[in-house]
Amino acid sequence: MFTGIIETLARVESITKSGSNVDLVFSSGISSELKIDQSVAHNGVCLTVVSVNGNNYTVTAIDETLKRSNIGNLKTGDLVNLERCMPANGRFDGHIVQGHVDTTAVCKSVNDLNGSWEFRFEYAPQNNFVTVEKGSVTINGVSLTVVESKANSFSVHIIPYTKAHTNFKNLTAGDVVNLEFDIVGKYVARLLNKN
Repeated sequence: MFTGIIETLARVESITKSGSNVDLVFSSGISSELKIDQSVAHNGVCLTVVSVNGNNYTVTAIDETLKRSNIGNLKTGDLVNLERCMPANGRFDGHIVQGHVDTTAVCKSVNDLNGSWEFRFEYAPQNNFVTVEKGSVTINGVSLTVVESKANSFSVHIIPYTKAHTNFKNLTAGDVVNLEFDIVGKYVARLLNKN
């Protein structure tokens, strides 16, 4: 389980296809602290560390992960948001994040609000995914509050600290991001749509 509070950024060092899977090697400031079999969220996707070598570590993304997230779009040199699992005695500084990306969205616009930034996103209508104003949503692993909610689209506002310390600093209109909708909202939507 994660909280959506990003610890650091990781850089893609190499990408290797292995059947329908992809092995990704990352470097980060916390690489030496990672252990084999540890779960780490990469842009909100929970991936297992399969090897650690100095400042580099490797994870494997399977076909389902590549289809459902933006992990398959990564290129060497790209930065991803990293978060290790929350310790049992930790605080929920963000919200409950599972590391199970629901779908992707496209950034439609970025607006400078002279002290913060408004990011607007649009996703394909499917599976009754919903956002609510002042509710939580996870974008590329970052726990954020929805400002404006519409059918299949929403906006969030980013403070300077978040922009500087996550890959939101490189996000522009047209980029694809990972979305994990609020787990409570997903259960409610599922219950309401049962026949």
